Amino acid sequence: MKTETLVNLVYIFSAITFILGFKMMTSPQNARRGNIISAIGMTAAIIVTVMLPEVISFTWLLGGIAAGSLVGILLAYMTPMTGMPQMVGLLNGFGGLASLLVSWAEYHLMPETSHYRAFVIFLTLMIGAITFSGSVIAWAKLEEKFISGKAVVFKGQHIVNGSIVALIVLGGILFTMEPGSGYQIYIAMVVLSLLLGIMLVIPIGGADMPVVICLLNSYSGMAACASGFVVINNLLIVAGALVGASGIILTIIMCKAMNRSVANVFFGGFGATTAGQGQVIQGEVKPMSASDAYLVLEAASSVVFVPGYGLAVSQAQHTVRELAELLEKKGCEVRYAIHPVAGRMPGHMNVLLAEANVSYDQLMEMDAINPMMETIDVSVIIGANDVVNPAAREDKSSPLFGMPIIDVDKSRTVIVLKRSMNPGFAGVDNPLFFKQNTRMLFGDAKASIQSLVNEFKGSH
Repeated sequence: MKTETLVNLVYIFSAITFILGFKMMTSPQNARRGNIISAIGMTAAIIVTVMLPEVISFTWLLGGIAAGSLVGILLAYMTPMTGMPQMVGLLNGFGGLASLLVSWAEYHLMPETSHYRAFVIFLTLMIGAITFSGSVIAWAKLEEKFISGKAVVFKGQHIVNGSIVALIVLGGILFTMEPGSGYQIYIAMVVLSLLLGIMLVIPIGGADMPVVICLLNSYSGMAACASGFVVINNLLIVAGALVGASGIILTIIMCKAMNRSVANVFFGGFGATTAGQGQVIQGEVKPMSASDAYLVLEAASSVVFVPGYGLAVSQAQHTVRELAELLEKKGCEVRYAIHPVAGRMPGHMNVLLAEANVSYDQLMEMDAINPMMETIDVSVIIGANDVVNPAAREDKSSPLFGMPIIDVDKSRTVIVLKRSMNPGFAGVDNPLFFKQNTRMLFGDAKASIQSLVNEFKGSH
């Protein structure tokens, strides 16, 4: 069998494993197996690719694999669970940077090329550069160390963005028409595309960041797909298209979950479209002790835990599961309400709770749990602010207005675990904390829940 025929057969096998892997990742029970199947397909594809006659030296190839593997392993071990969104953001950026470098290398190798190939090189550089710079800004915003996590907006922002897009399109046309003498234009388009990536992400802040992560994931897939056309690799085209399509689908789902316009997402600034800051909240918060919270929970027959980023920060998932098991032993029905954008990336809370071996049957999505909230005795909010903020439903001047929330305020009693009265990631005050049926249990979430666990154990 010829090498080329073998490679194509293995590529087909790999593409099938990718599709099967994606399908299995839709279920938490099969997600790990789906990852393994996809990894097997990718490994097979890499092995047959290096068998191609175009690969004449393994020195740089093996060096790159060793360096990349080392960095990946170190990142995986050193990144805490709270840092997963930032890590995912950076990985998206690395995908974009790789595509940009492939485009650059191919053009440098063969500047006198066809109009079609020049156009594909242009697309690869543009998407790759936007993905890279946009991902770096998203990472910096999530880290909140180098720039603010809040939206950065200024007058005429859309005009500036539109002008940059127009210049990139003009440069793409000129480059495609005369690729052989377009090196300066190529460099200019790289700079403009990097600038556009920054400009598209800086206006986005607060609770909208999970949507940005989805969108950049899609961009990285599209960049990989475009680079597949540049190097004429069918599997890279298929894999990139799968990642790009899945990212777009997830972005649309997230937009619906937050009542955001899909069109605005693609043009940036969608998180800053609401100019208001919300109504001034009047009232008095009602703190409670762990002993008081124990008495409320001990009398409850149904409890819903609503996890958020604070759960990840305090690493309280195992303690929450322990408390849930104690509640269930006394006959209480326990559920976990998961908002689509809880945490700082899609599926963040699902991963945390799965790590604590919480049964997937107990996890309920927002649309499923909301009709039941009026029958729930106690809702326990653990570090989730924005996704339970009633202002999103009641206050038209709130930046969160229109975003579907988990209606915890409709349950009989709400216990909010929180370190202080500071607002959540979106920077919006929460009227839930001042409602008559809400009690605040201040302190570290893990320590507070451990106190409740001790109260239950001490009562027997």
